[in-house]
Amino acid sequence: MNIAYVSSEVAPYSKTGGLGDVSGSLPGEIAALGHSVSVFTPYYRSTKKVEPHTKVIAEGSVPVGSTLVPWALHAAQSGKPGVNLYFIAGDIYFDRDGLYGTSQGDYEDSCSRFCFFCRACIAAAQVLGQKIDVWHCNDWQSALIPIYLRTCFGNHPFHASAATILTIHNIAYQGHFWHWDWPLLNLPWAHFNWKELEFHGKMNLLKGGLVHADLLTTVSPTYSREIQTAEFGYGLQGVLADRKNSLVGIVNGIDTQIWNPATDPLLPANYTRDNLEGKTTCREVLRRKFNLPNDHTTVIGMIGRLFEQKGFDLVAQSIDELLRRDIQLIILGTGREEFHKMLQRVQQSRPDRVAVAFAFDNALAHLIEAGSDIFLMPSRYEPCGLNQLYSIAYGTPPIVRRVGGLADTIGDAIPENIANGTATGFQFRDYTPQAMMGCIDWALRLRWHQREDWLKIQRAGMSQDWSWRKSAEEYVKVYQRAVEQRTRK
Repeated sequence: MNIAYVSSEVAPYSKTGGLGDVSGSLPGEIAALGHSVSVFTPYYRSTKKVEPHTKVIAEGSVPVGSTLVPWALHAAQSGKPGVNLYFIAGDIYFDRDGLYGTSQGDYEDSCSRFCFFCRACIAAAQVLGQKIDVWHCNDWQSALIPIYLRTCFGNHPFHASAATILTIHNIAYQGHFWHWDWPLLNLPWAHFNWKELEFHGKMNLLKGGLVHADLLTTVSPTYSREIQTAEFGYGLQGVLADRKNSLVGIVNGIDTQIWNPATDPLLPANYTRDNLEGKTTCREVLRRKFNLPNDHTTVIGMIGRLFEQKGFDLVAQSIDELLRRDIQLIILGTGREEFHKMLQRVQQSRPDRVAVAFAFDNALAHLIEAGSDIFLMPSRYEPCGLNQLYSIAYGTPPIVRRVGGLADTIGDAIPENIANGTATGFQFRDYTPQAMMGCIDWALRLRWHQREDWLKIQRAGMSQDWSWRKSAEEYVKVYQRAVEQRTRK
């Protein structure tokens, strides 16, 4: 099959979160299964710094409202057999410091930016000349593509037969815009209705994509069920419930060439499930980096955006109680100012116990995963999550809340799971400080008083295969199903 994979971010060229990691890894695994994959992503200012050596192979213009906006298609070497990497350039929209906005908020012309991107992707594919079998779109930024292909290009000889997949990475982000932006889409007003793109008087681009795509996927089976409920659906639970037979949950994978403690060049010492001595060295180096005492306390690591979604409100409510335990807490991330201030306060008052780096630092992330004894991930919701997968691969049992992909990927350390070798971490259910602290205490007791069981948990996690191959095979099945459905229409 010929797959067009469309994403607003692709690591290492652009990234704000898990979408970039997925888009940087999955296309290569799909191509390795014998398919041709063309990746389309914006040519941001930051992308130009990472990949300045590109070749313009096509140019044109697309309508955004009443304006024809020029685009240019840049080709680059993907480094992955079977993957063609294309950047959509439109400097009026993408030559900016941020991908989606600034510290003051999202760009005011976000609707125009990604309307342009979607139209330009469709136009570029046509210029390239090889018919697309499946368009795989991701989140609201490319959700207009399924809409355009079923409306503006519904009878177009080049585009009409293409199937469309839309993947939801985080349903909290939907592409809401006021209805005055509707003319930018160049769609008939008839599509601004409660069944398609209208949402409480505004436009909702993700909703339109969910309605028009042939099949839908999201990033874990549990999350696929959760988003059909009022608690997790963010207003779109009815749309998703209506399309439940077209919705598939596929757990993300990790790039095991990058995230492998046996070969990771970013670690001061490598190690394996059968020889964990290097992990002790990593812990010592991690402590020295943050001037923490190299004693017998348990190191708990956290990496992520400092927002409520990631459970930092639970950490804030529990921090004094947590520091009564014999632990050191190391956190890497940026986010809300209130959490910055809280962590600065506790770091200043307890420099022997708390260390924080307010940054995005890939090398430090690897060291924290390897040097921590426990990884804390108490998310309010988590579509899939990647850090818990990195953690078990690095022999760092995670403490997670039993939601979304965390429920699907972490085997709870109850006695029967430890005995049969399926325990890889610790789960708690209720989103309360008491539930989180109870789980932390449980993990600490096991680490100090049941060492053999602790080693079983570490080695069980390090033995699991969370590479992208299995996920890619599931996506190919979805592609084949979508093509069959489209052929019958």
